[in-house]
Amino acid sequence: MDIRYSGNPKDVKHYTTEQLRDEFLIQDLYRPDQVTAVYSHVDRMVTLGCMPVHETVSIDKGIDVWGCFGTDYFLERREIGIFNIGGAGKIAVDGTVYALGYKDCLYITRGAKEVLFSSDSPEAPAKFYMVSAPAHKSYETRLLKIADAAKKPCGDAATSNKRVINQFIHPDVLPTCQLSMGMTVLEPGSVWNTMPAHTHERRMEVYMYFEVPENEVVFHFMGQGDETRHIVMKNEQAVISPSWSIHAGAGTASYTFIWAMGGENQAFDDMDTIPTGELK
Repeated sequence: MDIRYSGNPKDVKHYTTEQLRDEFLIQDLYRPDQVTAVYSHVDRMVTLGCMPVHETVSIDKGIDVWGCFGTDYFLERREIGIFNIGGAGKIAVDGTVYALGYKDCLYITRGAKEVLFSSDSPEAPAKFYMVSAPAHKSYETRLLKIADAAKKPCGDAATSNKRVINQFIHPDVLPTCQLSMGMTVLEPGSVWNTMPAHTHERRMEVYMYFEVPENEVVFHFMGQGDETRHIVMKNEQAVISPSWSIHAGAGTASYTFIWAMGGENQAFDDMDTIPTGELK
């Protein structure tokens, strides 16, 4: 498991491009029959990817669970949200099997001991994208289809940010300890997300960009509002956003991204907005 430590904003403003990417960018999430895991000390969130091709893969494959978490199994004291951004696949949770199509989501509550991933076809394998947060109690494991997500249209074509926010793991949809996750889909011709930019001092966030066309990129903006930085991102890459950092992006084409939040509260509108004219 790749471990990332929390960076002080006073230090981060001096990072080189390589240092920024090493600290915050998550690459190579989907390797055949493997689990990629990045443990961030920012709110102790774990970002994972799994692409089962020829095998049924356990969530803890290649992970020293006791060494990383001091627990006997991965979700002993954690909850997790999982999206499928690949072909049809299945997730077995303590013997109960859930079928996930493209853009479907599964929330697994604290205490699930066995989580197994499989694909319906090796020619079109599932790609499971996951974010896990510490949890203090158990709720209900629940499958959330893309059609069932709470849809919130926002933005405007005139400002190139017309988009639909799909809320999946959200207080308006189901109860969780702290994890919130959803998917934002930009309309054709729109390239900006999360503008005006904001921070939320009480929560961190992880973005995972996908449906980025070949040979196109997303410029992910981070840093404090008066001293911004950027990371150039490609398709199916994720980025860690500390609570002190803005998190906005502009693509060279339209794209989709999955956001995940964890921290002190779950109030979606708890944002410290920065007027666009004040960004530097």
